[in-house]
Amino acid sequence: MSGAEQQALRDALDAEYAAVYAYGLIAAHTSPDQRRTVDQHTAAHRARRDATVDLLTGSGSGVAVPPPEPAYTVPGEVTDPASAARLAVVVETDTAVAWRAVVERAGTETTRRTGVEALTEAAGRCALWQFAAGAEPATTAFPGRP
Repeated sequence: MSGAEQQALRDALDAEYAAVYAYGLIAAHTSPDQRRTVDQHTAAHRARRDATVDLLTGSGSGVAVPPPEPAYTVPGEVTDPASAARLAVVVETDTAVAWRAVVERAGTETTRRTGVEALTEAAGRCALWQFAAGAEPATTAFPGRP
């Protein structure tokens, strides 16, 4: 695994750490009818986080895996379901950007496939939250494009 590929995976891992943190805040302020969605998205980010750690440390690569930060900065106050949905859009956009970078820097089929899957999942979640936030259109042509 090249240095650029490892760094892209580390950056994606950091985005997943931040997503898990942010979804805790989103859960505290979301509407009851969105609770199941929040739980599913939180679980998806945890699973992607764990899979990324496994990818980085697998095959005896000896890659150092950074731990999560104790806290992450969120862009603005989250006080109600609308601001929670806006934060979810930011979270999913940030993870899509990170996973797109993984796809671009992938040197192995496994990493490329993982990046494409993660990017696709983040784009789908982002579209759902953009729709919930009232954005039109709810999707973007090139998800993960910075």
